[in-house]
Amino acid sequence: MISGRDHNPAGFTAWMAGAGVKPGFSYGATDEFGYKAVENVATVHDFHATIMEILGLNHERLSFYHNGIERRLTDVHRHVIKDIIA
Repeated sequence: MISGRDHNPAGFTAWMAGAGVKPGFSYGATDEFGYKAVENVATVHDFHATIMEILGLNHERLSFYHNGIERRLTDVHRHVIKDIIA
């Protein structure tokens, strides 16, 4: 039995509307238990990069200095999910 904070550890849901988002569609899917993404798998960093793109921000240029390294909020290998943008 799984309990505690193990809810959807490898799959998440977000609802978006307006601001250049395609209307009335679903992107991706999870397995039958909602446990893991199995179709159009995207990371939270990909999702954040997409939101920043919609807001007109370049996620590759938005960075901060931490522990002697210049870091990006969307990590270094993430991309905008073009299929979500209208």
